[in-house]
Amino acid sequence: MWGHNEIQEQLHIIDGKKAPDLVIVNATYLHSVYKKWLTGNIWISGSRIVYVGKEMPTILDCTEIVDATGKKIVPGYIEPHVHPFQLYNPRTFAQYAGNLGTTTFIADNLTLFMSLANETSFSLLDKLNKLPFSFYWWARFDSQTVLQNEAELYNLTSIKEWLERPEVLLGGELTGWPRLMGGDPAMVAAVHAAKLAGKKIEGHLPGASERTLTRMKLLGIDGDHEAMTLQEVESRLLHGYAVTLRHSSIRPDLPNLLKEIVEKELNVFDHLMMTTDGSTPAFHSDGVMDKCIRAALKSGVPPIDAYLMASYNVARYYDMTDLHGIIATGRFATLNFLTDEENPVPTDVLSKGVWLKREGDSTNAFPPIDWSVIPQFTPEFNLTEADFTFDVSIGIEMINDVITKPYSVAIDTTVDCLENSHDESFLMLIDKKGKWRVNTILKGFATHVQGFATSYSNTGDIILIGKDKSSMVAAYNEVKRIGGGMVLIENGQVLATLPLPIGGGLSAEPMAKLIEQELELKSALKERGYHFADAVYTFLFLQSTHLPYVRITQVGVYDVMKNKVLIPVTER
Repeated sequence: MWGHNEIQEQLHIIDGKKAPDLVIVNATYLHSVYKKWLTGNIWISGSRIVYVGKEMPTILDCTEIVDATGKKIVPGYIEPHVHPFQLYNPRTFAQYAGNLGTTTFIADNLTLFMSLANETSFSLLDKLNKLPFSFYWWARFDSQTVLQNEAELYNLTSIKEWLERPEVLLGGELTGWPRLMGGDPAMVAAVHAAKLAGKKIEGHLPGASERTLTRMKLLGIDGDHEAMTLQEVESRLLHGYAVTLRHSSIRPDLPNLLKEIVEKELNVFDHLMMTTDGSTPAFHSDGVMDKCIRAALKSGVPPIDAYLMASYNVARYYDMTDLHGIIATGRFATLNFLTDEENPVPTDVLSKGVWLKREGDSTNAFPPIDWSVIPQFTPEFNLTEADFTFDVSIGIEMINDVITKPYSVAIDTTVDCLENSHDESFLMLIDKKGKWRVNTILKGFATHVQGFATSYSNTGDIILIGKDKSSMVAAYNEVKRIGGGMVLIENGQVLATLPLPIGGGLSAEPMAKLIEQELELKSALKERGYHFADAVYTFLFLQSTHLPYVRITQVGVYDVMKNKVLIPVTER
């Protein structure tokens, strides 16, 4: 924040003894408390607004003067629920989003918590804090899958260390809420620790009944982002939840929910937030929080409410209005300049006093981050013929891109190559260190994928899918050769590659290039029979036990509803 000397210099500006760094004159700006457009001049020193009003500074030596005549200025947008590891990494995502006005993020720590010691994770947080945007975090209490070392990894001491960090604002998201409701001591202790630390708790309650919502509120859950219908929105508001509406690559619910809220004339916009909820790169081709604001405007939400849902409402809920969400004295100088209130894509973006975008052009204000602290993807094992045994009677059937159910396998699985006349494929989950594997059959994924491999998964373990065992081996070998990523093989040739050199799960490419790579891969999969919305989420959620009904995990093929292993893990 600002030290004593900085504050004294800021006071000298007000006293007419020192010049500010930047003055924005003739500013028409949105005041988040009055909910009105006001006019005035904005004085900025370093990263901080030191004055907003009608006056001009006494001294203007070397001060940058920006005339905002004809523009409307709104607070920088806040993404309140971002998973910044969906192929992109936090820096590349922030650079892309910042150019579109989203400059503050409340982010998932899952990938860091799963792969790094806390000390190493915190060193990365410190580096991110030096960049010209604001990253805040949430602390996970569970892995959203079944791990062989869950209790060891998600211990209270490690969780508390995260909760003690000032940029960690909440605990959650609570995908393991049934454990809390069942009185699991570890989960209860984690929630209690978060409450003692003054942090919010974010739920994950899709389809929750009123009885469940009531119980979870009593157990300490403050907010939820899983409402899929207007009735679910109303029920959460009724019980005092903070409600975040979702516009994501697998749940683009926001436009319809807002239309229904407008049609029903519910005056609840002050109590709503919006999120893209960790969408995959291509979904962001037309924006981040600016995309949500645009959807809100098209749905009939009053413009001021639309902008506050993406800024002040978030800051108020997380007790950050002293820094974010309002254009007023003492806050971060984080501003978006608009041509008009109907177009949320800014022409100019100022974030913590640094220009990220000026007169329509990016300023490239983001220095690089050294990701070498994340262990490289370097598996030291080869696959053998013995690994490709699929003597199973139970397989996994895809209902959509993320929901799966068990089914009875009737095809001959002893062959080396399955027919293209059906939609069943071999499926393997292999320990990234080569110690174990889980084999089964996946139905509904595709009809013509010969060999596909990905090191991008919920746990960082390796997923292989395909009709042809030799092509699956070739895909694995290629992923190993490139140091992690996704590879599609056909007839011995690489058809599509998406390199993920940062730990085998994150791209180092700018978002624009990553979007191209993602679309190329998805197009190739679609041509070979993948017909759902988002294949990347399929790979991520094949292990995720917060979704029904059956998952492939580190302990085997797992029935979520029955809490039972259907096919055990095989040691290698």
